[in-house]
Amino acid sequence: MHQFINGKAVTGASGATQDVINPATGEVTATVTLAGLRDLEAAVASARAAFPAWSRTTPGERSAILQRFARILEARAEEFAQAESSQTGKPLRLCREFDVPGTIDNVDFFAGAARNLEGKAMAEYSADHTSAIRREAIGVIGSIAPWNYPLQMAAWKILPAIAAGNTIILKPAEITPLTSVMFAEALSEAGLPDGVVNVLVGSGSTIGAALMRHPQVDMVSFTGSTAVGRTVLEAAAVNAKRVHLELGGKAPFVVFDDADIDAAVHGAVAGSLINSGQDCTAATRALVHRSVYQEFVDKLAARFDGIVLGTPENDGADIGSLSSFRHRDHVAGMVERARGYARVVAGGYVPTDDGLGDGAFYRPTLIVDAAPDSEIVKNEVFGPVLVVLPFDDDDEAIALANDTVYGLAASAWTSNIQRALRATREIKAGCVWVNDHIPIISEMPHGGFKQSGFGKDMSAYSFEEYTQVKHVMFELGGVVEKDWHRTIFALR
Repeated sequence: MHQFINGKAVTGASGATQDVINPATGEVTATVTLAGLRDLEAAVASARAAFPAWSRTTPGERSAILQRFARILEARAEEFAQAESSQTGKPLRLCREFDVPGTIDNVDFFAGAARNLEGKAMAEYSADHTSAIRREAIGVIGSIAPWNYPLQMAAWKILPAIAAGNTIILKPAEITPLTSVMFAEALSEAGLPDGVVNVLVGSGSTIGAALMRHPQVDMVSFTGSTAVGRTVLEAAAVNAKRVHLELGGKAPFVVFDDADIDAAVHGAVAGSLINSGQDCTAATRALVHRSVYQEFVDKLAARFDGIVLGTPENDGADIGSLSSFRHRDHVAGMVERARGYARVVAGGYVPTDDGLGDGAFYRPTLIVDAAPDSEIVKNEVFGPVLVVLPFDDDDEAIALANDTVYGLAASAWTSNIQRALRATREIKAGCVWVNDHIPIISEMPHGGFKQSGFGKDMSAYSFEEYTQVKHVMFELGGVVEKDWHRTIFALR
């Protein structure tokens, strides 16, 4: 059925269907019915009707539902891992050890955070009044999630929204909808009231566009490309909706001359190839001091050449396929164009051996000798591609790191604390790791600077996106004629 509206799984009303393809094998995993505009109206009506009661539930009641939900996810962990792998082509190991546990941890975190929504204490900031702050839910949230981490993105969108008392309509990517619907069904099983979470599986051009423009949707949250993010901003401006955007990235991986090169090489492999490079925080630009540049390139090329690609059930595989054949061709096209102005020293081709020819695989690719203003350096590839550039001093390293329209994540590799502190202060990104690249934790925020968007996912900071602050002021003296009235009319 693959639509979840008002607490029930329903068939999409558009009359259209779409096959969900396992990109690692080319096989059909499922066939889903796509939502139509009638489904959107039903979902909005459901979320709108559920909002008053849900927003008035106590934090403890919301927390209890999320705690039960976390235990349901634990009991069904293998089922979720299998479904996630089947629609994304990811190794089962990644799903079992990263996607599913990370999602459960997110649920546990928000179960606690729901009981700790903060505001200023009631106090007298004026001699004649007592002021208080109320932090209130916004209303109906329209969320659009990407295809690279379907399960985790469902969690990142849904959990802070409902923990704060909102209701939500989630539109997952239509090529990877399965675990998002399962997520909503499990929430219902945990006792979430009907209408609080709705999932619509449909195209971005119809359901996504209508969702973000709908006058009864109070806020839009979008994760995806910067180009589409601009469209979301334009659409939301019509009704002055609040907007939360997590967009593209082109993360610098800065290796200074005092870095542990072996650790940096190992970190670059993990940081650039996680999820087959389909991660907006992935290391994509390795900026390496010239004195250690060649050593770094040689060691990294050898590691890239040794990476094992495989289908999801292959425990010996390091990485899986890309998300779709269309996306694989996009990545391959960028690499082919780069050959005209740079040098590919590892990978750079579609593998056809080892039974991989039926899947959307692409060899991990290392590129050197690219100009700082070239396409492969400037534009997001979103695949297993890393470009390496040299620098001569710290000033140049920082300048190159910031020479991008993006600002989602970065890392600095050094043994010098002053150098590390400078890098974390001066690199313009929402997260800067030191001597590591990629780890995220539920307690810390995730979000970007510049054209990587604004607003935060995860952590208590995400409540800033999903709540609005109200000032409440109580007059204390019972005085009819107050001193400030003289600014309006003469007091007699």
